[in-house]
Formats: sequence, structure tokens, C-alpha cells
Amino acid sequence: MLAAIGWGALAAVGLARSWPRKLVGLVLGFGAGALISAVSFELFQEGIRLAGGVPVAVGLAVGAIAYYAGDTKVSSMGGGAALALGAFLDGIPEQMVLGIGLAGGQSVSAGLLAAIFVSNLPEAIGGSTDMKRHMHSEKKVLLNWIWIAAFCVVATAIGYAVADVASDELQAGINGFAAGALIVMLVDSMIPEATEQAGRATGLVTTLGFAVAAGLSIAG
Repeated sequence: MLAAIGWGALAAVGLARSWPRKLVGLVLGFGAGALISAVSFELFQEGIRLAGGVPVAVGLAVGAIAYYAGDTKVSSMGGGAALALGAFLDGIPEQMVLGIGLAGGQSVSAGLLAAIFVSNLPEAIGGSTDMKRHMHSEKKVLLNWIWIAAFCVVATAIGYAVADVASDELQAGINGFAAGALIVMLVDSMIPEATEQAGRATGLVTTLGFAVAAGLSIAG
């Protein structure tokens, strides 16, 4: 839930000042690497450990299709609403995974928290700037981020409740769902945006982000 609440704080940072495109692109690339690590070690691997490959594979396919369908709808809207809904689509599976981990009595992985925070940072900063340009109102932008954070908190609670009563197979499927949604987001949105803004340096910072998050996962 702290990660969800952080959306509001990051959005405020984005409203406070303009950020250089290259800097946002570099942070976006670093966050993409961190998320690749989270998908690999925190979601996919954990799902396999819980229930084997079939539930994870099913969840992966459903998550990918769900994100693709939602993102297609968002893209047709354009403007500030698209950015807000895009952040919403990213946040829900991430927060559900946090809720599942808490329900299992586990400490939340430092690697997963780092990946979520770092990947959300450029999206919140860039999204706030663009929404402000489209909406012409800082108040409307902040309200958008507040409802996104609120829904993410609800998703954490749902993940907690489901994990408390669900089988290992269902939990593994939810892990797969989150992984599938995040992979589509990474390939369709996050990495291309990072490359456009930061150029050839994107590959280097993405690898660095992966290394840092993987190190945190192993250490945790």
C-alpha cells in the first residue's frame, strides 16, 4: 500500500517542475530493467514454486491479453485520460502481488518494491507533465492520481483477501497474470518510450536496473 500511496507523492514531484526528456528516459530504462527482474524472480519463479508451470502459463496468457485489450482502449482515447488509465493498468497487478505476499506472512521483497517504485517514478513525472498540458489544471491532475492510488490500495486488499483463502494454483495464476500484463507493458510502452527519450544509453541503464533489482531479490 505504501507503493500505491507513493503515486500521489511522485505525481506532485512531476507537477512541481519540468524534467529533462533524457533524464526521464534514463530513469524509465532503469525501471524497465528492474521490472524485468521482478517478473523473472518475484512473479514467474515464485509462481512456478507454488504450483508448477500450468497455472502460471494460463495466468500469463490472460494477463497479457487483458493488458493488451485495456491498453488498446486507452490508446484510442488520447490525452490525459489515456495516461491516467495507463498508470492504473500498470498498478493493479503490481499491488495485487504485494497483497498476496503480505497475506502469506512474507516480508515484501525489497527487489519487488524497488522495481515498482523505480518504474513508477518516470511514469508519474512524465504523466503529470503531459496531463497538466492537456487538462490545464493541477487540481484535476492530482485528483486523477488520487483515484489511481486509491484503486491500487483496493487491489492490495483484494490480493490479501484472495491469497488468504485461495489455493496455491490460484495464487500462481495471479502471479502469472501480473507477469503477463507487465511484459506487454514493457515491450509496448516502457522500453520504446525510454529509447525514444534517452537514445542508445537505454540498454545500459536497463541492464543496470536489472542487476540492481536482481541483487536486491537475491539478498532479500
